[in-house]
Amino acid sequence: MSEPTELTQKAEKLDAGDELASKRAEFVLDGPEGAVYLDGNSLGALPVAVPGRVADVVGRQWGEMRIRSWTESGWWTAPERIGDRIAPLVGAAAGQIVVGDSTSVNVFKALVGAVRLAQETGPGRDEILVDATTFPTDGYIAGSAARMTGCALRPVEPSEVPGALGERTAAVLLNHVDYRTGRLHDLPSLTAVVHAAGAYAVWDLCHSAGALPVGLDAHGVDLAVGCTYKYLNGGPGSPAYLYVRADLQDRFDSPLPGWNSHAEPFGMRSAYTPAEGAVRGRVGTPDILSMLALEAALEVWDGVTVEAVRAKSLALTDFFLECVGEYVPEGRVECLTPLPHAERGSQVALRCADAGPVMRRLIDRGVVGDFRHPDVLRFGFTPLYVGFADVERAARVLAEELR
Repeated sequence: MSEPTELTQKAEKLDAGDELASKRAEFVLDGPEGAVYLDGNSLGALPVAVPGRVADVVGRQWGEMRIRSWTESGWWTAPERIGDRIAPLVGAAAGQIVVGDSTSVNVFKALVGAVRLAQETGPGRDEILVDATTFPTDGYIAGSAARMTGCALRPVEPSEVPGALGERTAAVLLNHVDYRTGRLHDLPSLTAVVHAAGAYAVWDLCHSAGALPVGLDAHGVDLAVGCTYKYLNGGPGSPAYLYVRADLQDRFDSPLPGWNSHAEPFGMRSAYTPAEGAVRGRVGTPDILSMLALEAALEVWDGVTVEAVRAKSLALTDFFLECVGEYVPEGRVECLTPLPHAERGSQVALRCADAGPVMRRLIDRGVVGDFRHPDVLRFGFTPLYVGFADVERAARVLAEELR
C-alpha cells in the first residue's frame, strides 16, 4: 500500500476548515489513542452534558423533590417539550411531535392510525404497503397492524411503490434511509404519489433524523416515527418519537389509548376521550430518566443547522470512499451505498466476503463500525463528532486488514 501522505494532508486541511469541529468537544470520546467511532448509526456517542443532568434528575428531582417533580421539574410536559426540541431537526413546526415509547410501539400507533384515517372514507381501503427492505421489526409490526385492521399486507421495494398503489391502498410504511445500504429514498416524491392515490404515508426516520434534512411539514408527511439513540445521541434505549401532522391530529385514532393521552388524565374516567394535539400520541407514564437524558443530549444541537450537518456528512462519506478507493486492494470490497448525494444517507456499507472477522479486527484496532449479516461492513458518520482524520485512519486500517 502506498504511503497515505497526500490523503493525510487532505484530511488535515478538511478538518481545519470544518465549521462543526468544535462540537467534538461536547462528546465523551475516550478510548484507545486514535480510536475512531463510526457506529453512531447504531448508538450515538455520549454528550458531556448528560451525566451531570442525569445525576441531578436522580439525586435532586427524584431523590429530594420526589412527586413534586412532575409539576415543579416539568416531568409531566417533557414528552411534548422534548418533541418540540426535535421538531426543527426533522423539519416540523412545534406541537406535532410527542416523545415516548419505543420505535416499534410508535410504528404500530402510526400505521394503525394511518389505516383508520384511510378507512374513514370507505371500507375499500384494505391494503398496507410496506418497504420490503425494511428493518425486520417494521415488517413484523406491519403484519400485526394488517391483521388487526383487516388489511392485506404487501411488501414492495420503495422504487416499486408508485406502480403498486391503488384504490385499495390505505397506508404505506417506508424507511427514509435503508439501514443496510445507506440508500436515501425520495421522501418528497414518494409521499406525493401516496397522497395522489388517496393513501397515507408513514415514514421511519431512524437513520435520517439528525443526519440530513427531512422536511416533514414541507413535504406533507402524514405520520412519522424515529428513534433518538442514533444520530440524536439520546443513549441506549432512549425513547422514540411520533409525529402526527397538525391537520390530522383531531382525527388520529391511536390503537393504544392510555390515561396519559386522555383529555382529563387525572379525571379517571371510564370512557376514553382523547386529548387535543400531539398529546393523543402518548400512552402511559413517561420514562423520565431516559427522557431527560435525551433532553440534555439534544443541547449539542444549539447553534447547529441540519443543513451544515448534511454538508459535512456528504463530505465525510465522499472522503471515506476516496480513501477506500486509494488504499483498499482492488476487488476486496464492493460499495453498496449509492454514490449520488441525493441517494445517500450518512453511512457507507461495503460488501466483503469475510466481513464478520474483518470488523472484529477493526474494532480490536480502535476502528469501530459494525457488521450486518451476511457480508456487510457498515460505517456510520456522525458529523458532530467525526472528523476527516478519523475517516482517513479508518480507511487505512481497513486496507491493512484486507491485505
